[in-house]
Amino acid sequence: MPLSSQAHRALHVPLSGHDPASPRLGPRLAAGLLACAAAASLTYWGLQITTSTLSAQPSPATPARLPEVASPEQIARLLAAPAARADANAAAPTSGRFQLTGVAAGVSGRGVAIISVDGRPARPFTVGLPVAEGLLLQSVQGRRAQLGPDRKGPATVVLELPPLPK
Repeated sequence: MPLSSQAHRALHVPLSGHDPASPRLGPRLAAGLLACAAAASLTYWGLQITTSTLSAQPSPATPARLPEVASPEQIARLLAAPAARADANAAAPTSGRFQLTGVAAGVSGRGVAIISVDGRPARPFTVGLPVAEGLLLQSVQGRRAQLGPDRKGPATVVLELPPLPK
């Protein structure tokens, strides 16, 4: 006697161990692995971002550094500009030999004057250094520099910066 279709289905046992009518396990496993990889990636990059921002912020135990004060020589080098060349054959009086192009005066008495001597490019001179033969920079105040034969004696040459444009 022939078996009915229901009986035939009841007798049929799948060989693979799972019901062919149930969804496949492969796509579920792949989706789960992708979800785990995405979670691991998000965790890694989240930690990278938070540690880089934490390390970029100064710690409260570290005191803030104040900017260093530039020396008068550095300021003078920064402000130095080449002066126009004077005619080498022209004999100029002592005060005409010098042109003051910049001043960096300090409160402590130290200072630098940027002076062009005999039409040569301007150079920085610190207070107390010789500018020319027999003359040294005695003092620097405001927009003025004084030259003389010695540091304590009277000034023989007073150089002033040109007035500022209005």
